[in-house]
Amino acid sequence: MAEGAISRGMGMRHRISTVRFGVAIGGWRPAAITTLAALAALATAPPSLAATKQARPARATEAVAPRQAGEPIMAIVSIKSQQVIFYDADGWIMRAPVSTGTTGRETPAGVFAVLEKDKDHHSSLYDDAWMPNMQRITWNGIALHGGPLPGYAASHGCVRMPYDFAEKLFDKTRVGMRVIISPSDAEPVDISHPALPRPNAEAIAAAPAKAEELARAAAEAAKTADAAKSAATATSRAAAPLAAALRKLEQAKARADADVAAADRALAAATTDAAQAKADELRQKASARAADLQAQLDAARADAKAKLDAAKAAQDALKAAETTKADTAKAAKDAKLALEPFSVFVSRKTQKLYVRRSTHKRAPDGGEMFDSTIEVPITIRDPDTPIGTHVFTAMARTDAGLRWSAVTIDEGDSAKNALDRITIPPDVLERIASTALPRSSITISDEPLSRETNYRTEFVVVLNNQPQGGFITRKPSVQIVRGGYGDDSYGYGYSSYNRQSGFGWPFGNSRAPSYDPRQNGQYYYQRRGWW
Repeated sequence: MAEGAISRGMGMRHRISTVRFGVAIGGWRPAAITTLAALAALATAPPSLAATKQARPARATEAVAPRQAGEPIMAIVSIKSQQVIFYDADGWIMRAPVSTGTTGRETPAGVFAVLEKDKDHHSSLYDDAWMPNMQRITWNGIALHGGPLPGYAASHGCVRMPYDFAEKLFDKTRVGMRVIISPSDAEPVDISHPALPRPNAEAIAAAPAKAEELARAAAEAAKTADAAKSAATATSRAAAPLAAALRKLEQAKARADADVAAADRALAAATTDAAQAKADELRQKASARAADLQAQLDAARADAKAKLDAAKAAQDALKAAETTKADTAKAAKDAKLALEPFSVFVSRKTQKLYVRRSTHKRAPDGGEMFDSTIEVPITIRDPDTPIGTHVFTAMARTDAGLRWSAVTIDEGDSAKNALDRITIPPDVLERIASTALPRSSITISDEPLSRETNYRTEFVVVLNNQPQGGFITRKPSVQIVRGGYGDDSYGYGYSSYNRQSGFGWPFGNSRAPSYDPRQNGQYYYQRRGWW
């Protein structure tokens, strides 16, 4: 406002000076002077309203690509242009203006994915506000939804889209669709690089049958383990009374042996014939009692041996069956996950690589659960040099394997150089590359994982060099204390923070980490609940 007032004031003084100059020399070439004054006035005058409108960036408009659209693979929101564009495998398919978070409640820039969809959602934070066709991207309340668009950023952190656009879009997207929120304009560009996984056609073709076969093997192993458990329980129950009886006989035999020893001492100490006769009688009775108990003990041991050996053998069989069950369940899980697109995240901050895949299992508190069993250290060349934030997405199959795109949303290295700088461990690459599918992705970033990443989210990565008021002012999801989701084949029978994996997912029983302000509020926490 002040700068505009100063500019207008200077323009006015220039026009006044021009008029005075014309008056002072009024008799000399009036036509030329008039023309010169007019040109000077035009040159110094503020731009007209029409010129101002033309100089501004074109306002985002709603549009649909003039072709048959495929399923949306990603959405890119530009905070700068207040626009969202959806892409399928062949390019953009839908675009619309949006309204992102206002000052102090800014929409966080970063990498997200659709976590939940609700056709008729009402906010629990903002007076039951209607958020139709809501597509959640964080559990603390950031979402895409229909809403009013005043032409500028005006939300509390969500991304508002036109009501009709949000409604038409709702049934086209799926949970897991990538949502990229960029501080400036960004778009996917084709990229080819040796570091990008190339699938094996034979492995992909064989994957469904392999998953089915291993699922049957896992089910059979589970039945065998159940039978072994029942057998071990039965034999242990049968052997338990025998063990108690043996202990009772052993104690009685020990007392009888003590009586024999006492009688021997009394006989040795006897000094008269009467005393010797009495001591000898006691010794004979004690010896007979000890011999009888020894016979009973030998018979009991012989009778119990078979049952005790059977109980031990049943316990050994149970241990072996449980090991087989765990091994086959893991193999079946890996084979099933191989049918899903993978998501890889490489963090320069933590110097680690993480892999996630959706299990398509529902968490009792909402959302799909994600497998996150792979986390390994990774080598990044020049680890102290910013690498930027880049999202590489497998858009479609090709004769050579997959066609990849790259989206860069943060300053740093180029997308190609970012790939040049990382080295994916061969064993991890082997596990994910052979069955890589369209929608698979690799995200490389300077950032750590956001505090909102948990067992029921895709990777959540927030740019810490951008405003995120609408994100950090929201109450974080509540930490889970106990897990127990029934099917432990995916490792969800635990709940606490796992120091080994570093994530707040239920893969261990260690204590959760404390908030560390040096990490810019980024820490891995298991959470539940929603806004």
